[in-house]
Amino acid sequence: MPGLPRAAAALAVTLAAALAGCAEAEETDGQGASSAPAPSATTVGVDPSPSPSASATVTIPKSAFLDLPAELRKSPAQATDVAQALPQLCGNEFGSGGRSVTASAAMMRDYKLPTDPPENVPYGTIAQTVFAFEGSGAADYLQRVRGAVESCPSFDREDAKVTVTSKPMSGIGDEALLVTLTWPGTNLDGTPTGGKATSQVVTIRVADAATVLYDQGWEGASNKPDLIDDFARAAVRGLDGWQG
Repeated sequence: MPGLPRAAAALAVTLAAALAGCAEAEETDGQGASSAPAPSATTVGVDPSPSPSASATVTIPKSAFLDLPAELRKSPAQATDVAQALPQLCGNEFGSGGRSVTASAAMMRDYKLPTDPPENVPYGTIAQTVFAFEGSGAADYLQRVRGAVESCPSFDREDAKVTVTSKPMSGIGDEALLVTLTWPGTNLDGTPTGGKATSQVVTIRVADAATVLYDQGWEGASNKPDLIDDFARAAVRGLDGWQG
């Protein structure tokens, strides 16, 4: 019967088209699906160049950073570039160099003293950088920073010579290094005060992470060294809470 072969042929074409449609749908689904998790609303930017050996994406949340007590808050923390947050002395002493780093992020915030009236300018600024490492990277980083700072006893900044001193901080994280920068103090018009001005840098390791706190007085004025211990302990609490 001549109609039967034509019906069979039509059925074969229909089945082939259906199978092709399924295959195309599967391919489209595979291309459209995303294996990356949705970003968290409470995270800050991470280093665009993580260690090539990192096995998983590491995200540094905002909660990993220090949280100032209400009486010291002058402005909300803002995300910033790591390169802008890290201090520069004789060179790039606090840079990670990318070795064993799985992520990095930085934030900056202004602070005040508890007795400052609301209309006052900020007393100072804290720039904080957080690095996440793999393996022994965090301990290696602290060791490298320590050696780099010791190799920089002083440096010139504008018209002043800045003296660099460092010492370990006990009871802060797994290990911590306090660096103090000192230079001749000046008034707003640039005349010498006869005293000294300071800013301070604390580098702290907690487990597989390290953080750098850079505390500067407002617009080149001196910071308040009495606060640096509180800032460091607040930074440790943030890293502890993040890493569990």
